[in-house]
Amino acid sequence: MVDGYISLAEARASQATLLEGAIPAIAAEVRRAQTAGTLSGPGPIFLGIGASYAAAAAAVWVLRTRGVHSWRLNAGEHPLPFPATEHAIIGVSQSGRSSETLAVLGSIEPRLRLAVVNVAPSPIADTAQATISLGRLPDSYASTTGYTATVAALGMIAEAWDGGTIDASWAALPTAFRSVEAEMLRRGRTLAGLFRNAAGVDYAAAAPSAGSAEVGALLLREVARIPATGLSTRQYLHGAMESAGGTAHVLMGDEREASVAHTLARAGHQTLLVTALDVAEEPHLSVVRLPALSPAQRAILEALVMQSIAVETALLRGLDPDAFVFFHTDTKVA
Repeated sequence: MVDGYISLAEARASQATLLEGAIPAIAAEVRRAQTAGTLSGPGPIFLGIGASYAAAAAAVWVLRTRGVHSWRLNAGEHPLPFPATEHAIIGVSQSGRSSETLAVLGSIEPRLRLAVVNVAPSPIADTAQATISLGRLPDSYASTTGYTATVAALGMIAEAWDGGTIDASWAALPTAFRSVEAEMLRRGRTLAGLFRNAAGVDYAAAAPSAGSAEVGALLLREVARIPATGLSTRQYLHGAMESAGGTAHVLMGDEREASVAHTLARAGHQTLLVTALDVAEEPHLSVVRLPALSPAQRAILEALVMQSIAVETALLRGLDPDAFVFFHTDTKVA
């Protein structure tokens, strides 16, 4: 363990077991918050930065599908104080120390401050009116279990908000997780070969999985040091796709994403499709098949695939997946 983090290898090896224990514990915390009346009123604004921002994408989709207005906002892109609002602000920070998120929470009415953190007590947990904690799960510096458990917590909050019900299918997620994990252990090094010599990698995903594209690109930058960008599929099609060339591509989704993946592969670009559809592989197109799950559960399995790709690509490039180049002193508070 270094500076409170475990290695990526340790984190990946323990992730399925940790999630198996964390999911029912998080569900119990969400139900307690629901009973206390915390998860009610106008739809929440999820506030985070980096992976914590990406983790909220599926939850926002779930809430909007339920007819509840909800947003996710980048904590570093707001002048302070935050504009007056009647929406609860859910600060998302695995460490509980993200300086930008803490600053925004500190500028709003205390009654609106909620938090989802892995570490409590922590500055963000301490400033919130109510906190849902993941339970101090061991995590790597490039987040693994901290990220996937955060997606689970936010997804359950979205299901439970304003009188909703946490889906019973969460109990079966660890089984699906282990199945995908076994496939990635078998195929991860081969799939990483698609990215080894890429000048850059484009990640694009259907709107409910936009966070998976963002975190996939972030992990590849952090771990394998390859320039990468994550966008929703529709954003990608509005011009960004035109730069394909010397690049590799990851598409996450179903019908539209399969079509884009075929277009790229048949133009000679290395492409990986992560989908719930039964799509055949062909030259330049590799496919990872996922079970059909709810948006937040699917995002957790997509994150697992993205973790494997990033780590295996780093190893193929002769890099230490746990070695970072730059460190900053102002992104976390003491």
